[in-house]
Amino acid sequence: MTDTQRLVLRMEADGRFELIEWPRPGGGTLNTLLKAIGCRSVDAVGISDDLTMWLDDEGIVTGLPVNMGATALYAAHKPPHQTYHGTVVITGGTDRHGDTLPLTTDQITEIIEFHCAAGESFIPRQRDRRGM
Repeated sequence: MTDTQRLVLRMEADGRFELIEWPRPGGGTLNTLLKAIGCRSVDAVGISDDLTMWLDDEGIVTGLPVNMGATALYAAHKPPHQTYHGTVVITGGTDRHGDTLPLTTDQITEIIEFHCAAGESFIPRQRDRRGM
């Protein structure tokens, strides 16, 4: 990750995860979330002061599968009061203007290590750029 990259973590209910680019403030953060999660409406769940989980606001109602990785990540920070469903996006906290921040390199490393150690992950194969 370079200093100019702004990344967040997308976690699917089946354990797959990927880093996605996070736009600068005013650069379409809502559209990025809607596309990454595949929904019409998002909800923010505060995991800690510097971690936010974004998910489909209708995920439980529409019967999306439980995202055990997201539920475990939440439970590692505070007592869980429910399970979380469908694809989620994990971002940083907010800046002094209220804009959602990307994850730091340390946060990305810690979340991925936790996710892999919890046995909830599926690490995608690297793409061979020659075949693209």
